[in-house]
Amino acid sequence: MTKLALVRPPSPRLAEGIVTHIDRSPVDVALAMRQWVGYVAALNEHGWTTYEVPAAPDCPDSAFVEDTMVVFRDVAALARPGADERKPEVAAAADAIRALGYRTVAIEAPGTLDGGDVLKVGTTIYVGHGGRTNPEGIAQLAAAFEPLGATVVTVPLSKVLHLKSAVTALPDGTIIGWEPVVDDASLFPTFLAMPEEPGAHVVLLDDTHVLMSSDAPQSAALIRARGYEPVLVDISEYIKLEGCVTCLSVRLREAPTTPTV
Repeated sequence: MTKLALVRPPSPRLAEGIVTHIDRSPVDVALAMRQWVGYVAALNEHGWTTYEVPAAPDCPDSAFVEDTMVVFRDVAALARPGADERKPEVAAAADAIRALGYRTVAIEAPGTLDGGDVLKVGTTIYVGHGGRTNPEGIAQLAAAFEPLGATVVTVPLSKVLHLKSAVTALPDGTIIGWEPVVDDASLFPTFLAMPEEPGAHVVLLDDTHVLMSSDAPQSAALIRARGYEPVLVDISEYIKLEGCVTCLSVRLREAPTTPTV
């Protein structure tokens, strides 16, 4: 399995990032930078090759590079963020994914789509319809990916910023979530409620290891009891901006057909 990831250094204006569903609290930008370095190191230590998208100092939310695109097989659907302030983040990320040999298709107006609203579980792609992603964006994503073998499922979203703020998935496909912010758990074939909100967010490092926030010890114990090994990282400053472990990278698990690097 190809294990590449796009990452992007945080902006010095990170503390100005958008908050929607939580109250703003002070962000320690120097600490956030150290946490970002630790996050990237955890990916590298588990076999992931990381590629840095050039920093965007004037875009406070730019460290949340996941929102710039959704990749399925060898195609990257370039996002059209629901927040106008974030639209400038996409261009440099698009250049980076093309340099890796992936084909691209752009979500176009009136469609909007944030990558954080998209959860891929095998060939099923769940897309949150909420404040950042609209039906037109979901339809365009389906048009790009369904010919490649994907099934796109729309998930209503009203209580959190992005779908992956509410749910992610374990390596066996079990959907895990923070139940108070999940609008309709019955949409998922399996659902496991987690005891802490940060525990609902995991990045699959391999078949047995999952990256997750160190702020969710009970959830880590529950995941360990299911046979997986949590790899814990401190992302406290990103949580203050409605971020989670998924937001800070774009994971690429399938090689493009014609890589250029």
